[in-house]
Amino acid sequence: MNNSKLTRLHAVIDAVRIAGMGVMGALAIGIGAAQAQGQIAFPDLSGAHPRTGAFIGPDHPTRIRPGLNKDQVMLELGVPHFDEGLFGVSEWDYAFNFYTGKGNEYLTCQFKVKFDKADGSYRVASTHWKDPGCAQLVQGPAAAPVASGPACESCAQKTFSLQTDGLFRFDGGGEADLLSNGRERITALAQVIRTNFKSVEQVVVTGYTDRIGTDEYNDALSLVRASTVRALLVGQNMQAQQIRAVGLGKKNPVVTSCEGEAATPQLISCLQPNRRVVVEVSAAQ
Repeated sequence: MNNSKLTRLHAVIDAVRIAGMGVMGALAIGIGAAQAQGQIAFPDLSGAHPRTGAFIGPDHPTRIRPGLNKDQVMLELGVPHFDEGLFGVSEWDYAFNFYTGKGNEYLTCQFKVKFDKADGSYRVASTHWKDPGCAQLVQGPAAAPVASGPACESCAQKTFSLQTDGLFRFDGGGEADLLSNGRERITALAQVIRTNFKSVEQVVVTGYTDRIGTDEYNDALSLVRASTVRALLVGQNMQAQQIRAVGLGKKNPVVTSCEGEAATPQLISCLQPNRRVVVEVSAAQ
């Protein structure tokens, strides 16, 4: 498993190095000129990978604070969606989709992270939204990690889906790989379940991965992640005998239109919705 992790990490790093070499000159004319004038310039959305934007929980961008390093930003937001590269650059750009709360309607938002290199390493200096409406949407009620409501005794079933990119370190799945914000999200989920369901019959925690890697590796990783979430729910005073963990690996993907087989930054970003842990709660009628 360790060799698989290293292989995937090296593949990402090599791909980003190659991608970064050919784009800096093209970016210098448009973005570089605007920077010289003290403006915040955003790349054209048509250059994003995926071009349609990536779905992400609106709470993730709010966690990007001054002082975080690039590794911490990437663990929270994933790899940049444009071709700036990862190394030796002071800006990362993203294109995120957020549901507006009106049916399936969503808004595509461009988000920029600017870094300083004062201490020899790149640290977050500031963050920026292209559209002020996006900042308002993210900071509003939709930013809550899970929604809560009045307690109910007859809720038939409720499903919660957590993106694993915001729970665990890259390619990790055990409790040692949990991000601090990931632990907080699972704690919040346990609170929502306890509040909304008085007569829980069963909780099924199912882990899913993307399609990169072997079936054996992904099945094992998805089960480890599901088991970790289960253990944390039990640690929040939920009944262990009511909760079971299942790992389905790359089965039941949310997105199927991502092109490519190699673990490029573009493919990893496109497949992000598939990397998730789904918690299904069944309650007595």
